[in-house]
Amino acid sequence: MISFTKPQNLNGKELRQELLEAKVAITQASTSVIVEGDGLLYLDILDKDADAAAVVVAAHNGTTVAPEPTIADKLASVGLSLDELKAAILGGN
Repeated sequence: MISFTKPQNLNGKELRQELLEAKVAITQASTSVIVEGDGLLYLDILDKDADAAAVVVAAHNGTTVAPEPTIADKLASVGLSLDELKAAILGGN
């Protein structure tokens, strides 16, 4: 684990994606990005990737508000797809 200063707006999922885009190898496990109370962010990466990761972490400005779910997302939460809903409405079933 390598420590970095935690960005003000941290979104772990977005940070993982940004690291992968910068060719920094990380695990996809939930433990690949750890935040401690000391203001540090710990990444489960190789030592050789520390400099590249430092650039990514310093530039990271994550989304802190969850995106509004789409209609498809809402339907999926109750086990329906948009096509199934359309078929039910149009088919009268």
